[in-house]
Amino acid sequence: MRILVVEDEPRLLHNLAKALREEGYAVDTAAAGDEGLFKAQNTDYDALVLDVMLPQLDGWQLLERLRQRKNTPVLMLTARDAPRDRVRGLDTGADDYLVKPFDLPELLARLRALIRRTAGQACPIVQVRDVRLDTRARTVTRQGASVPLTAREYAIFEYLALHRGQVVTRTALYEHLFDESDDTLSNLVDVHVFSIRKKLGADLITTRRGQGYCIDS
Repeated sequence: MRILVVEDEPRLLHNLAKALREEGYAVDTAAAGDEGLFKAQNTDYDALVLDVMLPQLDGWQLLERLRQRKNTPVLMLTARDAPRDRVRGLDTGADDYLVKPFDLPELLARLRALIRRTAGQACPIVQVRDVRLDTRARTVTRQGASVPLTAREYAIFEYLALHRGQVVTRTALYEHLFDESDDTLSNLVDVHVFSIRKKLGADLITTRRGQGYCIDS
């Protein structure tokens, strides 16, 4: 999953991006509102972590303009904790609101919930035949036995599982799993899918020739 963090405090921006990458997310960053809006409008992110007090364009303005074009899940992250500020954020189009200082595990849990709900998956457990995906623990089991996946393999399988029944193009996988700093190879997704099939079953992920990949619902 690919996340955009818009935050003007350099240390917090660095630490948030680092923590999210350690959780297996692809992360892009922006330190100003206008830069954040440009990236959010031109890339299909799975979620946006948005500060309110930003230079150039504040978080309220960014969110209002973004909602004219996109429904990207937005978690507002701000020191402004007055009820009127929370109401304004939610009424402007935010999906969730977290006040600084915050607990990192709570932020990660809220992001996971936002991403699941957007994919129509309220439950953190996804069952695909004899394979069980736990999005909270980021673990995969098959017939009750733990299956170790690399961070990239897990990300691909999670994305396909959350969008099961849909054909996901290779382009979409690249856009959602690699951030702007990644130097990717054209066949990298194919290599990872091959490895996932070896671990979880050859017929679990179907290749739709000329279209992409699909996990049947």
